[in-house]
Amino acid sequence: MGNFYTDVIQKDTRFKTTKIVNDTALLEPVTKQIVEAIIADAAAHGLELMVFETFRSQARQTLLFNQGATRLNKVGVHNYGLAADIVRVVNKQPSWKGDFSLLGQLAHAHGVIWGGDWGTPQMHHSFIDSVHVQRCSIKQQGALFRGEWYPDAAYNPYND
Repeated sequence: MGNFYTDVIQKDTRFKTTKIVNDTALLEPVTKQIVEAIIADAAAHGLELMVFETFRSQARQTLLFNQGATRLNKVGVHNYGLAADIVRVVNKQPSWKGDFSLLGQLAHAHGVIWGGDWGTPQMHHSFIDSVHVQRCSIKQQGALFRGEWYPDAAYNPYND
């Protein structure tokens, strides 16, 4: 029995690309719906956001690591269609500047983990990624990466 990762992502021609992929069609369907709802809700609050990156291959992650753009050598949840980087739109261009706390509030409201607090706002985090959202708890990441688990449509990472 397959899942979105094995049935769609692994078969996509971009599976090994080093280029940025911002195609929401490579987000698992529930994750895609949530990301689109977050962007719509932000717009209703007067904040224009855009999806900057959805799927990320291991080849792209290695390239980013070698460039010093990330501290992570191994690709994470982006590789599985369960994460997106959502940035501000400033002068029709992507921007990582400014306050992303509204993104965090909307992520929590829609049941996805925000990289600003990784689902545990009461804890100190040494790694903050304030433009990142994911539909996978930190607790489940190991099982996801080992191929032992993939979320179903009812999954809520805050119930782990």
